[in-house]
Amino acid sequence: MHASRRVSLVLAAVTTFALPTVAHSQQAAIYSSLDRFHPVIAQNGMVASQEATATEVGVDILRRGGNAVDAAVAVGFTLAVTLPRAGNIGGGGFMLVHLAGSGETVAIDYRERAPAASDRDMYLDAEGNADPELSRFTQLAVGVPGTVAGLALAHERYGSGTFTLAELMQPAIDLAENGIPVTGGLANSLADLRDRLTRWPTSAAIFYRPDGSDFDVGDTLVQADLAQSLRQIAEQGPAAFYDGPIGEAIVAELAQGNGIMTLDDLRAYEAVVREPVTGDYRGYRIASMPPPSSGGIHIVQILNILEDVPVADLGHNSAQTIHWMAEAMKLAYVDRSEYLGDPDYWEVPMAGLTSQDYADALRAGIDPDHARPAAEIGPGDPAPYESPQTTHFSVVDADGNAVANTYTLNFSYGTGLVAGGTGILLNNELDDFSAKPGVPNAYGLIGGDANAVAPNKRPLSSMSPTFVFDPDGRLFLVTGSPGGSRIITTTLQVIMNVIDHGMNIAEATNAVRIHHQWLPDELRIEEGLSPDTIRLLEGMGHTVVVRDAMGSTQSIMVTDGGFAGASDPRQPDALTLGY
Repeated sequence: MHASRRVSLVLAAVTTFALPTVAHSQQAAIYSSLDRFHPVIAQNGMVASQEATATEVGVDILRRGGNAVDAAVAVGFTLAVTLPRAGNIGGGGFMLVHLAGSGETVAIDYRERAPAASDRDMYLDAEGNADPELSRFTQLAVGVPGTVAGLALAHERYGSGTFTLAELMQPAIDLAENGIPVTGGLANSLADLRDRLTRWPTSAAIFYRPDGSDFDVGDTLVQADLAQSLRQIAEQGPAAFYDGPIGEAIVAELAQGNGIMTLDDLRAYEAVVREPVTGDYRGYRIASMPPPSSGGIHIVQILNILEDVPVADLGHNSAQTIHWMAEAMKLAYVDRSEYLGDPDYWEVPMAGLTSQDYADALRAGIDPDHARPAAEIGPGDPAPYESPQTTHFSVVDADGNAVANTYTLNFSYGTGLVAGGTGILLNNELDDFSAKPGVPNAYGLIGGDANAVAPNKRPLSSMSPTFVFDPDGRLFLVTGSPGGSRIITTTLQVIMNVIDHGMNIAEATNAVRIHHQWLPDELRIEEGLSPDTIRLLEGMGHTVVVRDAMGSTQSIMVTDGGFAGASDPRQPDALTLGY
């Protein structure tokens, strides 16, 4: 049975739960009454995001005649208000856009850039050792933000023309100005990150009560300065951010410490349209983000390695399936450490890394019964195969246009620093560079010359907004996730759960996840895997560790009768909604 038809039949009994007129608090109550294996479905359009109000804003845009890009732009600006730990206008990210009319798929790169005064040793101390404090928690950690440029470019080139940029931004302006209710997720994150935020008076004044105490659930968070910044962008366009009072305020804030960003750096920023990375897996076509994201390349590479492994017969999350997945993940992540960087500054062997022949050669080196220690694994040689804390949201409209967008401040709340008078949290994205060859970044990822710091360069990312097209070439799945180094493997497993294991999108989202990134040499799993399976994996030589939940996928599947979507139950404030 065709996968999309199988899903539509499974979902037929739950069509009543995509209620377009239900307020999000009521919708959340309805959704929580379901078991987590039932998707939300709808006929005309759908938005899945990590925050309920942003999802509602996007669906409203779709209802009023906007296309998927219009809705995505509105969601992106709204999340800057309602999900401040990850939604942003002071960070950057990647957007994948599929245009149903032409069949074209494009990748918009609005990743942050290093200021022009950057140099490869800027995060080393006097002894030549990498100093993580410099690259994570000071003004020197801030990359030139790309979100405003990226969302504006998407609207200008691929929007429906029904809405102006100002109209798409109005919900975010209203929410910032009038205030948002503090949810449990927001209250917990602010309490957990108190040390990071309160070291900056500009941030403490916004995200905590006047007496310095934490907000309670149900309190109202007003962000008046952010509302004013959003209003200036709405009225004047991106120039207000990159060549106006907002940019001037950002530069002035950074100059109070060790920041090196200038107004010229902001003026020079441009979002870039790139060709997606593509590959095939069991007859399905994968389209994902190219460098400076490593996500698309390594999703395709891992799937290529697994192409001739009968994982469906071996069983979902069986010891043998997990073993093959982990060994393939190791090989991809070791290649990431050697070959991946900003393609404008480094020649990335994309064709070789995504070649099926290269994957076949890598697969031949995998022992089906024993784990290979990380110390014995080095980067492969793709040359012979060459021919020439973050949030994700997904949108599909009634015409089949789609957006997969992942953007970030890097850590939750980025540096924690708000540029005075703007309400804008600033990223610490430059920690994604390799501060020193062989020294891991905050996510344990190793890098070298390919991802060394350089003026105007974009740091390597793992963000992986992804589309899957069925064997007939029709859009089948829109997905992606936050999660640092685990974004790639989280997104990969949603794809495999649907294609290999026949799960509906809610089942695929809820399933226990695993992760291996070569170094550290450990197989990370979520709670819920059978103890017997763990013992079998350990018997194969894997060092198995049980750690916190991974990712927060926001996914939409196109079915015969419309759309089936699921927000990750690992994030309590997320919502999928359609009409």
